[in-house]
Amino acid sequence: MNVLIVENEKPAADRLIRILNNLDKAITITGIAESVEDTINRLQESPKPDLILMDIQLDDGLCFEIFETTKVDIPVIFTTAYDEYTLKAFKVNSIDYLLKPIDEGLLKSALAKFIKLYADNDPFKNDFKQLLYEFRNQYKSRFLIKIGEKYKSIPAGEISHFYINERNVFLSDNQGKDYGIDYSLEQLQTILDPRKFFRINRESIVNIDAIALMYSYSSSRLQLTLKDREKSELFVVSRDKVTEFKRWIDK
Repeated sequence: MNVLIVENEKPAADRLIRILNNLDKAITITGIAESVEDTINRLQESPKPDLILMDIQLDDGLCFEIFETTKVDIPVIFTTAYDEYTLKAFKVNSIDYLLKPIDEGLLKSALAKFIKLYADNDPFKNDFKQLLYEFRNQYKSRFLIKIGEKYKSIPAGEISHFYINERNVFLSDNQGKDYGIDYSLEQLQTILDPRKFFRINRESIVNIDAIALMYSYSSSRLQLTLKDREKSELFVVSRDKVTEFKRWIDK
């Protein structure tokens, strides 16, 4: 996989290179661009990179000028210290939006997302599928939870579900205890084993081993009860996910 880094701060660029080298020795850094102009020039060269890691504020302006000046059909992972450009970033070829200092685990998840989305594209099909296999076997196996001054490690297999409550994300274990975590549901989808966890709606991700019963709910939805939960605590599979959920549960 060939990666172009667009970053005007040397320490940040060096950090990205170290993380990429740690994640996979087969990743090749094709270059480091520090400005809008330099990036545009590099994108005119051949061969083009497979992926771009791009900061937003560069030496001569915002990186969005690149997309306004030249056609960019290469996937981008944004790496930036500023979160106010998230919406604008996702209007272009964005795979993910990571805030500095870049976390190795989150970058690995972003790379896994990129590989999953582009695994069937030639001419790198076989290489990407191999990388995808490797990343899939590195899904998060446990979560470190801080409880006051103490920490508790919870294996992924002991998690019943994840959910959102008042914009905060919580992990609920098989004993019915809930813990706040610093992940969004979108991030969790990229680091959890998709054979075990499924996002059933905007607010919930469930563990397949925690599902007790499934019921028809109206003509186009499903309702779930989870093991060791109150009967009144029901989980609804949203209409647009029912078909995919049935395929997932039947594998």
